[in-house]
Amino acid sequence: MTSFVATKKKVSELAREHVWPHQMPWNVQAQDDGLTIFASGKNSTLTDINGKDYLDGISGLWVVNAGHGRAEIADAIGEQAKKLAYVSSVNFTSEPAAHLAYKLAEITPGDLSRSYFVSGGSEAVETAMKIAKQVQAMRGFPRRYKVISRRGSYHGMTHGAMSLTGSREEKWFGPFMYGVSTVPAPNHYRNDFGLEGEAGDIMAAKYIEQEIINQGPETVACVIGEPVSSAAGIHVPNPIYWQMLRDICDRHGVILIADEVINGFGRTGTMFCMEQMGVTPDIMTVAKGLTSGYVPMGAAICSPSIFAEFENQPEVSMGHLLTFGGHAVAAAAALANLQIFEEENLVARSAEMGVYLRSQLEQLRSHPSVGDVRGIGLLQGIEVVKNKETKAPLAKTDKFCVELGKKVFEKGLVTRTWNIIHFAPPLVVTKDEIDRMVSIVDESLTEVEREFAHEIEG
Repeated sequence: MTSFVATKKKVSELAREHVWPHQMPWNVQAQDDGLTIFASGKNSTLTDINGKDYLDGISGLWVVNAGHGRAEIADAIGEQAKKLAYVSSVNFTSEPAAHLAYKLAEITPGDLSRSYFVSGGSEAVETAMKIAKQVQAMRGFPRRYKVISRRGSYHGMTHGAMSLTGSREEKWFGPFMYGVSTVPAPNHYRNDFGLEGEAGDIMAAKYIEQEIINQGPETVACVIGEPVSSAAGIHVPNPIYWQMLRDICDRHGVILIADEVINGFGRTGTMFCMEQMGVTPDIMTVAKGLTSGYVPMGAAICSPSIFAEFENQPEVSMGHLLTFGGHAVAAAAALANLQIFEEENLVARSAEMGVYLRSQLEQLRSHPSVGDVRGIGLLQGIEVVKNKETKAPLAKTDKFCVELGKKVFEKGLVTRTWNIIHFAPPLVVTKDEIDRMVSIVDESLTEVEREFAHEIEG
């Protein structure tokens, strides 16, 4: 067994030679300082192996909702691992998984009450889609296999989930799963239909119905969407959009899936964003904030009407399994995480801090490159553009965005800085930390706008 190597230089060399970071090109990783290695974290702060502190402005990846360094969760993980670490999810479950399934039935919207546990968000989406297809077949509609998702959306990176993702990398991984079509999503900034506010949302909902009719309702299994899609630019729809989707799906016999992998567990100011939409989906996917990232876990949570098909045909099982679904240690971590949510009132704190964050971000509108500020709860973002009047967009690969991202990181803020600068800190974030995050972006914008003054038309 290889002994632990303490020198920082050696750790960096090992990481560069043996770790394959997700989505990082080699020309970046190969640089001496290309791959930052973090050593510790506390609340909203991360510390790298060189002792430099960074504010975590995106909660890892919309994950660490309860904050870094929570001893309560670590203790729960250790105690459960000593007691029982693993039991197969095929034909068995564990005590903490049973308690967690009951807890989720208590806190999820409406009548959602049956959890199919998985290891993460991509698996949750993959599972929800497969449940929808099998249920439709069990209902007597074997030709209902098609899925409708939204352009610009993100639903994961397993092949089925990537097939639903609206920004797919077909040049590497095509052909994608057959039977997927994408439609316009709500967008109050650049509406596909040239409409403002609620009117645009209504048209986007009507477009989904038209797509169902175009495909043939007898062939459509489900519609999937995030309540508020981060990948599509953090566009918050009017609740009427989701209310119309609920009605449309009911009338056409289509299963409605809400992807709350990012939105869930307090991120938007309520425990789940669908609470604000006034709608209960047939299936809801969760992950990320379920354990605040301390252990990988997710779930596809179903309504009784979905599970009823398996009760009506009791000899039929769900044709799907995952080795680590319902992992006992992960379930214990999730329970400890949710206890922190209750004891520290983190959902209400997210709503309060979200209002404060938004008020601070609004001040950045004075920048010539800031076209829009939008979001909900602690899921906020600003969009940088070439021209504020025409809303001419910048691509995330434009030099302006690349240099902006470098400056933000150098000044000590970890976030996703593309053409949308994301602000999604842990729910334990303080006002002082928010002020510093906004100040870093403010300073960085000023510097990059000066450098690229010839490209930005304020």
